[in-house]
Amino acid sequence: MEQKLKEITKCFQLDGSLRSFERYGCGHINTTWLLYTERGTRYILQKINRHVFRNVPALMQNVEAVTCFLAQASEDPRGSLRLVPTALGFSYHQDEEGEYWRIYRFVEDSICLQQARTPADFYESAIAFGTFQQMLKDFPVNTLTPTIPRFHDTADRYRIFRETLAADPMGRAAQISSEIAFALEREGEADAIVSRLVSGALPLRVTHNDTKLNNVMLDAASGRALCVIDLDTVMAGSSLYDFGDSIRFGAASAAEDEQDLDRVEVRLDLFEIFTRGYLKACPDLTELERKLLPLGAKLMTLECGVRFLTDYLDGDHYFAIHRPSHNLDRCRTQFRLVSDMERKWEALHAIVEAVSQEMKANPGDE
Repeated sequence: MEQKLKEITKCFQLDGSLRSFERYGCGHINTTWLLYTERGTRYILQKINRHVFRNVPALMQNVEAVTCFLAQASEDPRGSLRLVPTALGFSYHQDEEGEYWRIYRFVEDSICLQQARTPADFYESAIAFGTFQQMLKDFPVNTLTPTIPRFHDTADRYRIFRETLAADPMGRAAQISSEIAFALEREGEADAIVSRLVSGALPLRVTHNDTKLNNVMLDAASGRALCVIDLDTVMAGSSLYDFGDSIRFGAASAAEDEQDLDRVEVRLDLFEIFTRGYLKACPDLTELERKLLPLGAKLMTLECGVRFLTDYLDGDHYFAIHRPSHNLDRCRTQFRLVSDMERKWEALHAIVEAVSQEMKANPGDE
């Protein structure tokens, strides 16, 4: 591997030759290394998973366009990922075996957290993703290529679910009738976001589509948000996708695969913290977008639960599992969160309204 990485790095415009390298991060899709050059400069090298992402050139065109746009809009050089060009000036290199490689400048004096140490960390993730949304408000969104077509088309996720349920390849449907019924009872809401995008009621925006805390770089000293990373799923979509997925994952009281459902709820305090940060950093959301933020949280959670349930019915081919019922456990936590959101529906809307009014009354306040 050392010789291979040396060959790859020679294809990029690095500050010096490769001195050493080590595996880096906890990503499950791409393979990542931290590089050190002889001059002490650090970089991030990634081999892009071409089996997950079938059109890597289009993906990299998205990434290059978005990172260049953000770099021009940001006063802080750490405010955006920065690609290192190849010797020929391209954003990626394809080797003789067909594998795709890219290199980013390392974001110095930063940290990346797998889980929030304090509510302040969750707030900073809201600032990061809200800032990402705000800075890209004038980006030509229609130039982006879908890297995973119909990724957050919840109605299409239901179509796949129904097809899998009808086939029942593992013979599991009879034992999970309550989960199936829960999903089907809410199918009527599935196109609530997509239909509004199609009609123009909701604006089409650049969306990240994987808004977890570990995709945010924080300043190591202050803990403040620096930039958003992992841009492979950047596509055209709704701000409700990014807000909703952040709440689904970050405002839950328990882990995504928690087996004790009595421990699972949406925490209103964390919902308020994220809402406050997101709206502060992204003041240009429309009134309808603000009003529908709770719906974004509910639909992204429901969609994720349906995807887990579909994979369980299909034999666990998509999501990695560590126990036989792992995807079913994940499905149940998501459905429990949906139920809790429904119980707290008025409270969620009241929080959004209160924060929105506060922002209007005190624009620019920290």
